[in-house]
Amino acid sequence: MIGRLRGVLVYKKPPQLMVEVGGVGYELEAPMSTFYELPEVGVETTLFTHLVVREDAQVLYAFARESERGLFRVLLRVTGVGAKLGLAILSGMDAESFSRCIEQEDIPALIRLPGIGRRTAERLILELRDRLDQIPLGRASGPGRAGVAAVAAVSPLEDAASALVALGYRPADANRMVRAVDSGSLSSEEIIRAALKAAARL
Repeated sequence: MIGRLRGVLVYKKPPQLMVEVGGVGYELEAPMSTFYELPEVGVETTLFTHLVVREDAQVLYAFARESERGLFRVLLRVTGVGAKLGLAILSGMDAESFSRCIEQEDIPALIRLPGIGRRTAERLILELRDRLDQIPLGRASGPGRAGVAAVAAVSPLEDAASALVALGYRPADANRMVRAVDSGSLSSEEIIRAALKAAARL
């Protein structure tokens, strides 16, 4: 099992990124919460990882903090929740907010996340309300970083829309969400963050 990688960030285009370690480029997928933490391309970074082996592929998922990976692993044990939905949940809310939703049985907040309907929200609450102590909280266990920088992109709006589609939003909804943001000189990650925050308030 690959548990952690430390290497140079080669590229980042949500939800994919690549880290070069000892001359080997590792392709990874990550939630937006991790992209917000990444340094500039060409800078060394450390990421916690989780390997998912399927019949047709082996996918390595990356997380800026050990607590994020812990929540991802808890979510994978819920019936009907796969890796893609786990990334969508982590992209839409932090562990503290998710735990609060489960504790308060806040179905409306959960179904605002892409890919989660009422039945899935009810299943999450049913299976996790007695296991809240397994949901890792806090931000102290993450690796250090030099700083967060914007991603140079030809079209940040298009990159942001593509990332939202990859997270489970319909293309029309993704385009509407990013165009509702006063993008200005924002990076794609900043546009995504603003769009997700706006969606959570609806």
